[in-house]
Amino acid sequence: MTYKETLDWMFSQLPMYQQKGIVALNAKLDNIIQFSGYLGNPELKFKSIHIAGTNGKGSSSHMLASILQEEGYKVGLYTSPHLKDFRERIKINGKEVDKDFVKDFIAKHRTFLEYHKLSFFEMTVGMAFTYFAEEKIDIAVVEVGLGGRLDSTNIIAPEVSLITNIGLDHTHILGDTLEKIALEKAGIIKPGVPVVISERQPETETIFTLIAKQLRSKIVFADTLDQLEYTTDLLGDYQQNNMRGVVATIQQLEHLKVSEKAISYGLKKVVANTGLMGRWQILQRDPLVVCDTAHNKEGLQWVIPQVAKQPHKNLHMVLGFVNDKDIKGVLKLFPKNAHYYFVRPNISRGLDVDSLHRLAEEEGLKGRTYTSVKKGLKKALANASKDDVVYVGGSTFVVAEVV
Repeated sequence: MTYKETLDWMFSQLPMYQQKGIVALNAKLDNIIQFSGYLGNPELKFKSIHIAGTNGKGSSSHMLASILQEEGYKVGLYTSPHLKDFRERIKINGKEVDKDFVKDFIAKHRTFLEYHKLSFFEMTVGMAFTYFAEEKIDIAVVEVGLGGRLDSTNIIAPEVSLITNIGLDHTHILGDTLEKIALEKAGIIKPGVPVVISERQPETETIFTLIAKQLRSKIVFADTLDQLEYTTDLLGDYQQNNMRGVVATIQQLEHLKVSEKAISYGLKKVVANTGLMGRWQILQRDPLVVCDTAHNKEGLQWVIPQVAKQPHKNLHMVLGFVNDKDIKGVLKLFPKNAHYYFVRPNISRGLDVDSLHRLAEEEGLKGRTYTSVKKGLKKALANASKDDVVYVGGSTFVVAEVV
């Protein structure tokens, strides 16, 4: 198969949570454990850092990778979902996995994958870990896909675990309270392995502390530490919380030395070192056009005030969502004095624009519907003067269509 045919087979043959929703979820580790054994347990052949959390885990993963690269290590980075190309999920020192590796891996193991009915995420994790092992990396930064306890990445034995924060996202899978969700995320805490919590929250602090004590794992709440002040090229006020957790995580690494210089340079060169997209990303100026992948209440309550804070005459919001979010709760966060362009991301889970329009009007948000993200953005740009601000977001998949 060609690279495109290989991806088409991966996406269509096996369900992917990002496209299908809960029906794609295989809530146990049996398959990935079996697959890993069949592959020769590649996850045991490199050091790793494991990152979970409702918001910030993607940015934190890329920050960690950038810092470790600045120190001179060969760094694997596994993240999800991708924005433009599947290979964004699997990188070494910022370079995406080669197309031939993706093709050859699927071709070599396709019989096993089909027979055991592995999920898209399970096969991708196996692919990433095999690639990292074969390339003899020094350390991998591994982002959890969903939850933690039963996520396919949770077969690694990390040097340190990082949990960024807990919010009410994927509640139909992970639980409908912060406490229940925290229990799922805490599943990445391993016996005797230090765990860093980026943001202390009253509803979850006791849970993390108790589980860490049971497993005899050192627990560090990053927002209680005295740290040097750092800056990062990742724009957005919310990155301050992520930086604190990242620096605390680096400080817990016992078997890898990381200098203060590498931390400082690494945080300033995240985009250049890793190729991260979609986090308060400026697409153009005059008018200022910004996109951000924040897609739930906890993420958007940081991003929306920052949008409003930009000097502007009028706000234009190109907005779309997937259909398994608390849309009404999220829409309450958006300003009523903006011009809205309601769109649907081009995936099966995309919320149809008429439903979004109706829900938005109930919250006092005025605007029109468009048949695609690009048409909505085109109209917003046509309406905006150079003193206006245009924001594109609501879903990772909306942002994926404009970056």
